[in-house]
Amino acid sequence: MRERADQLKTQVRYKLQQLAKSSSVADTVALVDALERLGVDNHFRNEIATALLRVVHHDEHDCAVATSGGDNGDLHVTSLRFRLLRQHGFSVSADVFDKFKDNGDSFRESLSNDTRGLLSLYNAAHLAMPREEALDDAIAFSRRHLRSMEGKLMSPMAEQVVRALDIPLPRVPKLLETMRYIAEYPKDLAMFDGVVLELARLDFELLRFLHPRELKDLSLWWREVDDSVKLSYARDRIVECYFWACVSFHEEEYSRTRIIFAKVTALMTVMDDTYDVHATIEECHKLNAAIQRWDKAAVSILPEYLHEFYTKLLISFDEFEDNLEPHEKYRVSYAKSEWSSDKYMPSFAEHVEVSIMSSPYPVLALVALVGVHDGAATTVEAFEWLTSVPDLVRASGEVSLFLNDIASYKVKRNVKDIPSIVECYMAEHGVG
Repeated sequence: MRERADQLKTQVRYKLQQLAKSSSVADTVALVDALERLGVDNHFRNEIATALLRVVHHDEHDCAVATSGGDNGDLHVTSLRFRLLRQHGFSVSADVFDKFKDNGDSFRESLSNDTRGLLSLYNAAHLAMPREEALDDAIAFSRRHLRSMEGKLMSPMAEQVVRALDIPLPRVPKLLETMRYIAEYPKDLAMFDGVVLELARLDFELLRFLHPRELKDLSLWWREVDDSVKLSYARDRIVECYFWACVSFHEEEYSRTRIIFAKVTALMTVMDDTYDVHATIEECHKLNAAIQRWDKAAVSILPEYLHEFYTKLLISFDEFEDNLEPHEKYRVSYAKSEWSSDKYMPSFAEHVEVSIMSSPYPVLALVALVGVHDGAATTVEAFEWLTSVPDLVRASGEVSLFLNDIASYKVKRNVKDIPSIVECYMAEHGVG
C-alpha cells in the first residue's frame, strides 16, 4: 500500500510541476484546492508553493479567461485563487471582486444562479481582513443566494453548500473536510482526477491504521494516570483531547506530536478542574508554587491528594524529552517555562489579559511544536517567537475566553433569552 502511494505521489508531483510551467491558472488552483481538501497537500508543499508563486505573479486579467463559463466561471476561479493565496500568506487585494459588481457597488444579480461561483465567493470572503467591508458584502450576497438554493441542488454541491452555510470552508477542521470530500470528489466532474483520488484514499487508509495504535498508547497512559492520581472530581476527557490533537495535526507524520499534545491537554484538564471545582484558595496557591519550582522535592508543599498528580506531571514531561532526538530536547524547556510562567498577576483592569495568559493556548502553542520533526517551524527562533505570545496565540486565547465566558454566563444564570453575545460578554467583565 505504501509503495503504491509513493508511486502516486510521483505522478501528482509531476502534474504540479507541469502546471507550474503552463499558463493555466484555473487548472493550477483547482488541483491545489483538491489536494488540500483531500488532505494530501502535505506531500507536495514545495511544489504547491512554487505553483502558487507563479499564480500570484499572474495579472488578474490572465485569470479571467481561465474557464469557458464566462463571468460565472470567472467568479469561481477568481474566488478560488483569492482564497488559496490568502491561506498561503500571499497578499491579494479584495479589489479583484470589483469586476463582478454594478458600478463598483453591489454584486450583479446575474451571478445569482452560479452556485459554484457563489460558494467559492462565500468561502473566500471569510478570509477578510479588518475593515474589508467589501468582503462583508460578498458574504451577505452569496449567503442570501445560497440559502435560496437549499433543497434544489444536486449532490455533491448540495452537501457542500449546507456545510459552508454552517461553517465556512476556511474554518472547518481539515481532517473532517477530508473525510467528507473523499466521498464527494468522484462526483465533482469539473475537478476529478483519478490519480489524486487513489492517493487520497490510500493516504487516509494508512492514517486509519495509525490511529488505533495511538489510541492504545494514550489509553494505557491515561489508565495509569487515573489509577495513580485518583482524582474523582477530574473529567475524563482523553477522547476529546485526542480528537483535538487529530484535528490540529492530522497528517501521518505528526503521530508523535498528536500523542504529546493529547497528553498535555489531558493533564491541563485535570489541573483546570483542580483549580476550578475542588481546591481551596490556599491549595491553589500551593499548587501554583509547586508548578513554579518544577521540582520533585516541591511535592512536600502540596496537599496529599495532589502528590501523585504533580509527580505524574513531572514524569510525563521527562518522558516527552526522552522521546525527542538530542537536538530536539531543548523544546521541552520552553514548554515547562511557559507552563510555570508567573510574569502575569491578576487585576481587574487586566482581567482579559490575565485570562488569556492563564488559558491553555500559550502553553499548547509551544507544546504543539515539541513533537514536530525537523523543519522551519521547530527552530529556537520559532520557540522564542511563541514565548512572546504573538497575535495569533493571543487571538486564540481571546476567542476561547469569550466563548467560555458566554457559556458560563448562560449556565450560571439559567437564562433562556439572552439579548446578545456582546451584552453577555460586557456584563461578565463589567464593561460599558
